[in-house]
Amino acid sequence: GVGGLGVVIAPTGAGKSMALVHLAAQALKEGKNVIYYTLELEDKVVGTRFDSCLTGVRLDTLKACKSVVLDNIKKVKGQLIIKEYPTKNASTETLKNHILRTSTTKFEPDMIIVDYADLLKPVRYLKETRQELQGIYEELRGIAKLFNCSLWTASQTNRGGLNAEVITMESISEAFSKCFVADFIFSLSRTIDDMNDNTGRIFIAKNRNGPTGYVYDIEMDTSKVLIKVPDDGPMTPREVTEKASQRQEKLLKDKYKEFKRRKDDK
Repeated sequence: GVGGLGVVIAPTGAGKSMALVHLAAQALKEGKNVIYYTLELEDKVVGTRFDSCLTGVRLDTLKACKSVVLDNIKKVKGQLIIKEYPTKNASTETLKNHILRTSTTKFEPDMIIVDYADLLKPVRYLKETRQELQGIYEELRGIAKLFNCSLWTASQTNRGGLNAEVITMESISEAFSKCFVADFIFSLSRTIDDMNDNTGRIFIAKNRNGPTGYVYDIEMDTSKVLIKVPDDGPMTPREVTEKASQRQEKLLKDKYKEFKRRKDDK
């Protein structure tokens, strides 16, 4: 919503930045203005991800398809500013000042992306890192309110994240405690199989203006920075776990059949 904070929670390597680029690209297609702050990846890298996401051209063929990419980018109605700061060098104050400098009659941001909050420098240094981080999320929500725009960022979960079918409240609890001020939180989970199949799942952990606790299957092709939510509708975490164990069972049965067939052939 307008003047709200959204957070994507994901383990290392699941595609936090990809999700943020995807959200920003959708806004640009709708003619919205976006400022994208990158605190880890080079601005050039982020730029190529936008080129790919907005045009559907694979990252590794962007150079070869320059003219196609340019033609397609020209059709995008929104304006994008990508600003890079070194890790832990910029604070929310730095961002606020930059937004004030860039806001002109020609450019008012509709969406701000911070990739990602944990890499900002705290405005106040406190005893516990967790409190510092909590402060950062509160300040980010303040920026969203001040500029009356949506602000999206991402947060990392470490425990049990990477091979979980669905990252639910248990494994996101550490991340959740610092960003509970957010208006919308979803987690992104991709198992090893998902990465091979270009699939994954989104779990709606918090939604101030709507239903929570639902899981959506997604298609996620990192070579094109593409994320799609098919029209299958949501599931509950329990249904997802059941579906996963059925899949496992079928796999074992098929393997056993194959094994028996081979044995009988001999």
